Amino acid sequence: MENKIHEIVQQFIEKIGSRINKIKVEYDQNLKLYKVNIDSTEPSVLIGHKGENINALQHLIRLILWKNNPDLEFDLAIDVDNYKKRQEEKILKMADRKVEMVRKISAPQSLPAMNPYFRRIIHLYLAQEKFNDIRTESHGEGESRYIVIKPQLII
Repeated sequence: MENKIHEIVQQFIEKIGSRINKIKVEYDQNLKLYKVNIDSTEPSVLIGHKGENINALQHLIRLILWKNNPDLEFDLAIDVDNYKKRQEEKILKMADRKVEMVRKISAPQSLPAMNPYFRRIIHLYLAQEKFNDIRTESHGEGESRYIVIKPQLII
């Protein structure tokens, strides 16, 4: 499957007229997730404003793969020059700062609105054992949806 994903991504990017240096495809068995990182000579074109082009590219490649492999259960995450990875690290640091504040003042703290992918990353991160005194909730609608970090109520 890794070779098939590599081939489809390469063909797709070539058709849109962008150049790539390298495509790396890895499979995460636990998450049933194929991770694709594209090393590009034109990363800003593939990334787009706030990662919009990456998200569109990921959606289209995912549809192509699922159409050709409807019985397989897997997901796909595409990144360009580790853009999403850097964004994930940034939001996790922000979540850590908010957790410190919640623990210090015992009051809820809100994170800025973010897309579902990053909200999921934060929810999963804060579900770890070391955050058993914290709980998370999503609030808002659509693009305004955000996470609130609260102290865990102990009964």
